[in-house]
Amino acid sequence: MLLPPRPAHFPSRTPWSAGLATVLALALATAAPVAAGKARAAEPPYEARLAPYYGQHLDWHPCGKPAPHATAPQPTAARATAAAREGGFVCATVRVPLDYADPSGAEVPLAVARKPATGPGGRLGSLLLNPGGPGGSAVDFLTGYAGAHYPEAVRARYDLVGVDPRGVGHSAPVRCLDGPAMDRWAATDLTPDDAAETAALRRSFHGFADACRSRTGKLLGHVSTAEAARDLDIVRAVLGERRLDYVGASYGTYLGAMYADLFPRRVGRMVLDGAMDPSIGSRRLSLEEAAGFETAFRAFLRDCARREDCPLPATEAAANHTLAAFLAALDRTPLRTDDGKRRLTEAQATTGIIAALYTEAAWPALRQALGEASGSGKDGTTLLSMSDAYYERGANGHYSPLMAANAAVNCLDAPPAFTGPAAVRAALPDFEKASPVFGRALAWTALNCADWPHPATGTPHRVTAPGAPPIVVVGTTRDPATPYRWARSLAAQLTSGHLLTYDGDGHTAFNRGSTCVDTTLTTYLLTGAPPTPRTTCH
Repeated sequence: MLLPPRPAHFPSRTPWSAGLATVLALALATAAPVAAGKARAAEPPYEARLAPYYGQHLDWHPCGKPAPHATAPQPTAARATAAAREGGFVCATVRVPLDYADPSGAEVPLAVARKPATGPGGRLGSLLLNPGGPGGSAVDFLTGYAGAHYPEAVRARYDLVGVDPRGVGHSAPVRCLDGPAMDRWAATDLTPDDAAETAALRRSFHGFADACRSRTGKLLGHVSTAEAARDLDIVRAVLGERRLDYVGASYGTYLGAMYADLFPRRVGRMVLDGAMDPSIGSRRLSLEEAAGFETAFRAFLRDCARREDCPLPATEAAANHTLAAFLAALDRTPLRTDDGKRRLTEAQATTGIIAALYTEAAWPALRQALGEASGSGKDGTTLLSMSDAYYERGANGHYSPLMAANAAVNCLDAPPAFTGPAAVRAALPDFEKASPVFGRALAWTALNCADWPHPATGTPHRVTAPGAPPIVVVGTTRDPATPYRWARSLAAQLTSGHLLTYDGDGHTAFNRGSTCVDTTLTTYLLTGAPPTPRTTCH
């Protein structure tokens, strides 16, 4: 599984997280719509029973204000709402069927936000954005970041559109544990040492799944990526677009690839940045992701060794030993923090470290956090705040629905990596070889879908999208969360795939500071010309 939250959504509560939120956002990536009738005349036919959805009319209104009929969900995060009001964003609701096998039944409201093209130059259409997750809010990403900071040439020619997939963000979000229960869940030991600790971890996963079932209801069985991809086609149609122009980051690449495979001739210009590989199963995905975080951690160590404030030994072996000893000590005795009710556990420290590996710009914060936690003061406050930001925990103790949606989507998309503790124990040597630091925790985390209330509806498969125009797949050579090999694999699977390589660190490449990457992708989005074969940027 992909590690749950995409750090691009870190709330800004402390100086380090404010800066990291901006950097990680960089790592990810109203004009009236064209008449719907014109678009439908040019596109392939859809099922007649879906006609009411494809033909619906949208009531656009300024984001952050009541909808004309009080039916459209609004961005609830203060930062997103304020940005939407100030930035000229408009919002609407798109209705989609809960169950495509029974489209006359219940419906799901999807939250949509749009930032009109600014000009100069002719409008090219709507460019849909997805920041990843699964569970990341595209609405918040658009209104809180992309609407102002995406490449100027792209903003000039496209209406930027954020659509929260079903069960995510503001689109009937999946609900599971409340704040105090999430605090306990996030602190649960992910490296059990005996039968009692293993049973406690299994109870934690089961309790999470049971809470999702009881609080979310029927929707929990209908939040798969395949269904979300079909929703995107309805959104495309009601926006008045003949083809879907799309930029997806991280999990957003899986959503985009699924759309391309379902509707290849409705694909427009598509960028899949920080690509997932749809052909591999959950266990291999988790194992290769562990290796990806190990690669990123080694890059951090090489940089750390050159810094005066590095709290770890200069050699990799010694640094691994020191960090393992630090985490083992936390397993025995959690550290004090400025939070009067919570202490830093091993699980939260591991999460905080992983969070900082998503981008090299967060490495100074990681050095600081490790120094504070392992120094004479033994203060776990900064590492805890990094873990909180990763899980989108607010200062008031409330969590966003990101983690809930992440589990719900992942557990439907593919059979579980492991069905029980015995299978995890058997796989531990492979995981520890892939990552001496993170392997054990990531192996046990992959047990989270074993007790899910709904069986998986998807299976790993190759995605080819025959007949689609050029699709650009972007891979970063030292990406921690989506290893470079996944981008190479996806580009090879797609009949029209074009691989763009970024030789660098961090998660994803577009809009992160590489002039080569940004120029190549902006040219593609504006003209349709993909990069030449074997293009590598630095």
